[in-house]
Amino acid sequence: MDHSNHVRLSQAELTPGILEDAAIYGPGDEKIGSVDHVHGTQVVIDVGGFLGIGAKPVAVPLSELEFMRDEDGDVHAVTSWTKDQLKDMPEHKD
Repeated sequence: MDHSNHVRLSQAELTPGILEDAAIYGPGDEKIGSVDHVHGTQVVIDVGGFLGIGAKPVAVPLSELEFMRDEDGDVHAVTSWTKDQLKDMPEHKD
């Protein structure tokens, strides 16, 4: 997916209602997870699993993700984290 034409979200748009369920893409442009919820200045990402079952929630700083909208208006993010790096993080407990 070419993210260069996607519109970056403004600070005002970085709200839980907009970010929840957004797909997260890693450095190889592969889908590595999705946003479960926003927890303060951190985003909890579900990594692994299948259709949300067996996924591991991990928290990363909001600043580590670049959120944008694609041509269809769908929100997603890109990050330099790989799926394996996220899987190696401690599990986030609410």
